[in-house]
Amino acid sequence: MIKSIRKWLLAGLLVCLPLLITLWVLNWIVGTLDQTLLILPEEWRPHTLIGMNIPGFGVILAFVILLVLGAVTSNLFGRKLLSWWHKLVHKIPVVGSIYSGVKQVSDTLLSDSGNAFRKAVLIQWPREGIWTIAFVTGSPGGDAAIHLPGDFLSIYVPTTPNPTGGYFVMLPRQSCIELEMSVDDALKYIVSMGVVVPAPSALKVVDSAVKI
Repeated sequence: MIKSIRKWLLAGLLVCLPLLITLWVLNWIVGTLDQTLLILPEEWRPHTLIGMNIPGFGVILAFVILLVLGAVTSNLFGRKLLSWWHKLVHKIPVVGSIYSGVKQVSDTLLSDSGNAFRKAVLIQWPREGIWTIAFVTGSPGGDAAIHLPGDFLSIYVPTTPNPTGGYFVMLPRQSCIELEMSVDDALKYIVSMGVVVPAPSALKVVDSAVKI
């Protein structure tokens, strides 16, 4: 009887835990974005206009702000204004270095023309004979590329279960085996520590000579 109760409790936990965590994350996001209402004049805020707060109104406001900023910076005048802003921020000690690094990463990850996290590959890491899943982030550049003989790829090796930490390595292209696995499936596989296994078709490994 006790074993059955434990089994039922575990089954219930497995059902509720993902939902509770999802709701907690969404509540945190909505609550954070609702702080954008503070930029509005007091008389324009929902509790002043209609006498009550509207949960999630900050999400709409943040969406509109991002949309307007995107539209403004898409024309010639907006690009010049944005360029002036970047130059100004870069001149601020410490802040300029942080801003520059974050901008380069965000441009790489969010740009339509970027190659970051477009391919999941299988590599031997941290030594020969041990395999792990990693992501192609591009090709080596600058002075590093000059000293690398042959065709190399820039690879990001995420840690488990937190993929935001990891290692950046440069490996020969022939040492990276491309996987028929989406980036989302690969991330789930890594975060779950191998528990959430992608569909068999997604695990099919193509020939290592295929171009990435």
